[in-house]
Order: sequence, then C-alpha cells, then structure tokens
Amino acid sequence: MLRHRRKKIKIDYKIKLKKGDLVRVVAGKDKGKEGKILLVNRKNGTVIVEQVNIKTMSKKSNGINPGGLIKKEFPIDVSNVMYLHNGVVTKIGYKIEIKEENGKKVVIKKRIARKTGEVID
Repeated sequence: MLRHRRKKIKIDYKIKLKKGDLVRVVAGKDKGKEGKILLVNRKNGTVIVEQVNIKTMSKKSNGINPGGLIKKEFPIDVSNVMYLHNGVVTKIGYKIEIKEENGKKVVIKKRIARKTGEVID
C-alpha cells in the first residue's frame, strides 16, 4: 500500500498591520489589553504584541546565561487584534493617489483609518 503525504500549504495572509502599530486585543484571554506590535508573521497570520499573551517558561542555565523562569510574549492570531487610532479601534483601508512628476505618473498608496478617514502613515 502506498501512503500519501499531505502537502503543507503555505499561505501569505493579507495583513494590513505593521511592526510598531498600536493595537487592542478584541478576543481571547487578554481581551481589552493594548500594546505595540513587535513582530508580524505573514506566513502564519500571527502577530506578537508587547505585554500580551505572556507565558512562563523554564530555561536551563549554561555558562553564559543563568537559567530559571522566563516570561515571554507568544504570538496571537491577527484576527484577534484591531488597529488603535486616537484611542478608538478601527479597520485599516487604503487610499491611492496618482501624481504626475516630470511627465510620469507616480502611484502613492497610503493607509487610512476607516472610521475617521485620516491618513495613518
């Protein structure tokens, strides 16, 4: 009999959040907490938020680092966080501007807060 191997499908999620964005957790055990994004993993669709989803691990000591209990942030799904703009959670949209410089068209893509319409960056 032949055994079939399952292929692991790699999906790059469309994540509009960036490193350094301020977000609020909207689902899970840390619901309501706010923090800055430290890392975005587009392959798995997860983010690591500062002081959110902290777990305690025991680490063995070696000659350089002492061991003991270490608290570390673990990734949470991107669907469980929302962007925080001026203290209000909002979705992120895009605004496309087309400018002409020296006879050439230049496309500029900007992120905007959907609730207020203000440009984020």
